[in-house]
Amino acid sequence: MKEFLRNKWFKFSIALIITLLMIIWIGNYWLLLGLPILFDVYISKKVHWAFWKKKGVKKQSTAVEWIDAIIFAVVAATIIRMFFIEAYTIPTSSMEKSLLVGDYLFVSKVAYGPKVPNTPLSFPFAHHTMPGTTKTKSYLEWINWPYKRLAGLNEIKRNDVVVFNFPAGDTIVVGAENPDYYSQLRAATATIKENDMRRGRALQSDKAYMKVARKYFAQNMEIATRPVDKRENYIKRCVAMPGDTISSIDGQLYINGKAQDKVGEVQYNYEIRTNGTMINPRKLEEMNIAKDEIGHSGSVYHMPLSKEKADKLSKLSNVSSMVKMVHGVGTPEDVFPFSEHYNWNRDNFGPLVIPQKGQTVELNLKTLPLYERAINAYEGNDLAVKDSTIYINGKAANTYTFEMDYYWMMGDNRHRSADSRYWGYVPEDHVVGKASFIWLSLDKDQSGFGKIRWDRIFKWIH
Repeated sequence: MKEFLRNKWFKFSIALIITLLMIIWIGNYWLLLGLPILFDVYISKKVHWAFWKKKGVKKQSTAVEWIDAIIFAVVAATIIRMFFIEAYTIPTSSMEKSLLVGDYLFVSKVAYGPKVPNTPLSFPFAHHTMPGTTKTKSYLEWINWPYKRLAGLNEIKRNDVVVFNFPAGDTIVVGAENPDYYSQLRAATATIKENDMRRGRALQSDKAYMKVARKYFAQNMEIATRPVDKRENYIKRCVAMPGDTISSIDGQLYINGKAQDKVGEVQYNYEIRTNGTMINPRKLEEMNIAKDEIGHSGSVYHMPLSKEKADKLSKLSNVSSMVKMVHGVGTPEDVFPFSEHYNWNRDNFGPLVIPQKGQTVELNLKTLPLYERAINAYEGNDLAVKDSTIYINGKAANTYTFEMDYYWMMGDNRHRSADSRYWGYVPEDHVVGKASFIWLSLDKDQSGFGKIRWDRIFKWIH
């Protein structure tokens, strides 16, 4: 049996079957041209592919054996990370308390089907920047493949926790990436306009002020672009699917006219007033409220809470009042679609129909802000407005048919989450995978073994 397993034809057959299955899965039959290499590696051995080994020597040195093991491990781990599963860390509180800062997750790429990388020439295990640097790209754009997703086990479902490439991360201010480039640009545009208003100057159009802001950024900051697969990874809950109509009234989401199902542990900011005494810190710790989430000034506290925890906290003897902080209708805020036609904010917006592949929408100057970025940036069309007429790829257009599905992603920590409310839809080609389970969780407010949240290890994500 041992001799059979060591037989070169047996090894070649196994490698051939695995390779053929991968080629069928990927769907690129040009890869069949590589089969002669596979045959030579196992059978004919005309080319010395393992150049780091001495040819004809059965017993290699320890250094060569280490090199051999490292190369195999890197190749195997890269394939697993690219096509099957990848580790991810929760860096911010946007999903608390469903997911906590310090949770280490495995993200399944086969759940929705792995994406073929847009930029396959990249340094192993680095995302967009070389380890130990802040600016050096970890990838080359000599090869830039179009979007292609392999067959997966499932489709995205409403309320799935999804990891995706940040849609507004296509352009960045190097060294100052948060907030995103477009948010910074809008803020600069508003500042320039306000300066003119204060000085009594004749006001220009918003488009003209935006042009001035872009020029300032280009001249004074380092601006860079990133391909889809090298944009930052974000994690949110998919609250609305392609074709869904979403709206929010005082923070309550409605999907297709019905209140969103209770899922996860949704939080909102609360203002809590006491009778002048402090809330017992141990009570807050028992409720798993991180220290850096608590704002405290005298007898007034501000913190994000779920309804259950808010009810529990309100029963403390020294709590005199508790108010959920809601942005009322008409309260201005820099949220999608960033247009005077839509006076929306984080708690009150919509109704908004999420674009769906094959769906045709009417285009006019009012509806254009809802779809402009999808048409231009995500689906690669040349979009322009001249004399109140919309042009797509040089032709006047009053409708548009979408080529991709889009999703609306939101964090469960509703008042502390940068999500679709602030940059719009997530295109299907930005979806990375499904958050599957937590394999480790560390509490930064604790020390030693107390840092480990034992009750969260190997916990499935819902």
